[in-house]
Amino acid sequence: METRKLGNSDVQITPIILGTWQTGKSQWVGIEDEQSIQAIQAALDAGITTIDTAEVYGSGHSEEIVGQAIKGKRDRAILATKVFANRLKYQQVIAACEASLKRLQTDYIDLYQIHWPSGAFNSEVVPIEETMSALDALQTAGLIRAIGVSNFSREQMAEAAQYGDIDSLQPPYSLFWRQVEQEEVPYCVENNLTILAYSSLAQGLLTGKFGPGHQFEDGDVRQKNKLFHGEHYQRAQTALEKLRPIAEKYDCTLAQLSLAWLIRQPNTTAIVGARNAEQATQNAKAGEIQLSDADVAEIDAIGRIVTDHLDANPVMWEFS
Repeated sequence: METRKLGNSDVQITPIILGTWQTGKSQWVGIEDEQSIQAIQAALDAGITTIDTAEVYGSGHSEEIVGQAIKGKRDRAILATKVFANRLKYQQVIAACEASLKRLQTDYIDLYQIHWPSGAFNSEVVPIEETMSALDALQTAGLIRAIGVSNFSREQMAEAAQYGDIDSLQPPYSLFWRQVEQEEVPYCVENNLTILAYSSLAQGLLTGKFGPGHQFEDGDVRQKNKLFHGEHYQRAQTALEKLRPIAEKYDCTLAQLSLAWLIRQPNTTAIVGARNAEQATQNAKAGEIQLSDADVAEIDAIGRIVTDHLDANPVMWEFS
């Protein structure tokens, strides 16, 4: 698979990135560690070099599984992880990074990201200057190669950039969830930040495997996802039916088509999860699809059947 430069750093990432939120098990059901390890290794074998995780995914469990999966393969992997919003004081950031390094069984992290802005989830408000100072120190020490932010607004990115070099933004972004196109994408293009789009398949909705009336098991985070409820869900079903003929034209799945569209957007790569090796292998194939400009435009218009009716709130879940 081709690689792309991460922001202004010397890190090279793949346009399709393996996401491992589900690998942590918390907020997901039916996840098995051995299958997760096989998925990570299959992704590497299929050309996906870049793996995204976070300390908060299963309270470190996701990082531990990633570390196990890439043991003996570290030179083939680009690792991205995140520090959570409740650990953004200087010494907390340093300690969090050291703990992530240990769980990942590595000497360095390629991309270290602030998972949510200070104050999110009722966390203590810490000046961004203090957090960035810690990240700069970690980078100078060679423990991290690049700095990124996640779930930041345009204004928050601009403020953070006053105190250090930021190379990426990780926002929710998919054909069915596009609020970032208003302000954040233009900022990233202007400042050469790479966008690492998460929930790039709208948490599985864009696979087309969830039909009308689908119910998730208790404990599945998608129960709280706005796109799986009411008129949003009905509109998504309409849009999926219009996408099917285009997928057939390219002899690909709806998921692969949606990912191929996403990585055609400016400065954008796509994080996509996988429960098993087959899903990881299939996801990688999206990087090979060459959509015509006309089809990119048609897919864009179909996606707006859903997105034109969403509000401006960038958070996809209705967490209590």
